[in-house]
Amino acid sequence: NQSIQQRAPPNVTNKMSGIKLSGDSSATTGGMTVREMTRLERIGAHSHIRGLGLDDGLQPRKGGSQGMVGQAKARKAVGVIYRMINEGKIGGRAILLAGKPGTGKTAIAMGLAHQLGENTPFTTMSGSEVFSLEMSKTEALTQAMRKSIGVQILEETEVMEGEVVEIQIDTSFASGDNKPGGKKGGMEKTGRLTLCTTDMETVYDLGTKMIDALSKEKVTAGDVITIDKASGKITKLGRSFSRSRDYDAMGSQTRFVQCPEGELQKRKEVVHNVSLHEIDVINSRQQGFLALFAGDTGEIKSEVREQIDAKVVEWKEEGRAKIIPGVLFIDEVHMLDMECFSFLNRALESDMAPVLVIATNRGITNIRGTEYKSPHGIPLDLLDRLMIVSTDPYTHDEILKILSVRCEEEDVEMADDALELLARIGTETSLRYAIQMVITASLAAEKRKSAQVEIEDIKRVYKLFVDVKRSTQYLMEYNKEYMYNELDDSDEHAVDNGDEEADKKEDSMETSP
Repeated sequence: NQSIQQRAPPNVTNKMSGIKLSGDSSATTGGMTVREMTRLERIGAHSHIRGLGLDDGLQPRKGGSQGMVGQAKARKAVGVIYRMINEGKIGGRAILLAGKPGTGKTAIAMGLAHQLGENTPFTTMSGSEVFSLEMSKTEALTQAMRKSIGVQILEETEVMEGEVVEIQIDTSFASGDNKPGGKKGGMEKTGRLTLCTTDMETVYDLGTKMIDALSKEKVTAGDVITIDKASGKITKLGRSFSRSRDYDAMGSQTRFVQCPEGELQKRKEVVHNVSLHEIDVINSRQQGFLALFAGDTGEIKSEVREQIDAKVVEWKEEGRAKIIPGVLFIDEVHMLDMECFSFLNRALESDMAPVLVIATNRGITNIRGTEYKSPHGIPLDLLDRLMIVSTDPYTHDEILKILSVRCEEEDVEMADDALELLARIGTETSLRYAIQMVITASLAAEKRKSAQVEIEDIKRVYKLFVDVKRSTQYLMEYNKEYMYNELDDSDEHAVDNGDEEADKKEDSMETSP
């Protein structure tokens, strides 16, 4: 027999006689290749949003907080909704965020998602998505709503938790004569595992599967582990504080934990967080949970959903599960048609309904697929169910603060006078246009080998990239040279006024500080 032993004292060197455990690494005496790893960071339109920026009294913090600037009334209103969702006092309600383009409707919804945290389901979709999926519109909305309803399944399991004192593994070579059926012999592993807590210490015999699991997790003496008695799963919690001076077994990611107290064998309550849609897919596909990774879940029969709903309610009554109503956010909701609005009307009356947050920038317009006009392009019967939160246009100071936050998020150094000019452009054109100019102005400053964006960079980018107003003016001026132009004389008369406004804007750009 050849044995490998790992002893508890850190000053004892582990010796190996011809056998290597899988997962062990041996240091080489030759040269070492060091590769520099660069982390790719993607910056999105709302990547600077960290929450709603409210204090404990649901009052907006002054000066901007968690990336949120302005819209104090809207944030306060959504903060009330957040508090009610968090306390489980709201479900099957609908909120409409209505306002001009570029007034922070999606930003407020993203702030609500961050504020709720990871345990509350938050599903985001666009109104036009339901028409592009390979399933019916009502099925797409049903799946989106069930993705937004979480189920916390509580399960009690027996585990062994303790600090590893010693692992001893013996490997023996078995001859073929000893095996039934005359099979060829091979290596057989047996071993012993010594676990301890602050109160007791116990030695366990190990089989081949458990030895392989320990090797796979790279468990060594001094690690604090848990072993699920039912499944045999091993989880490494970290290194014991008693081994904090064992520098050979430490790395940059080493986590130190206290040695467990009390008995080695304990009963623990494990919480599994899933959504109703995930349970639907698992029970309606032969692949089981692997169908979740396939992407295309297809349509799910209503009978399956009814059985799952009944089972979840039964678990809730028995105390084995909790239902968490999450949030379904539908942006550009005016893209839905009458069939979708009728479905949402009925779905909000269900017991298993999430909080519905919808956003639109439309005024009084046609409901899609009909000739009927309605506020925001939403039928009046659904509007009656909505709590409407309006957003106001940003002021000059708020645009200045938002641009400052975006410069920090995109790691752009900008002079104060350049930032002031960019805020003025954002006030006269749009906030989105000004935000897009931040990174382009930074590239212009880079080209002239400057670490800071100056006024000349803003002016250069302003001339290179036109905003919507200047683009529209250009189209109206040269409309006859484009295909399919449909302007009449009254529209052409407006071109002269547009020219005068454009000239004034160009003059103001030239005379800016």
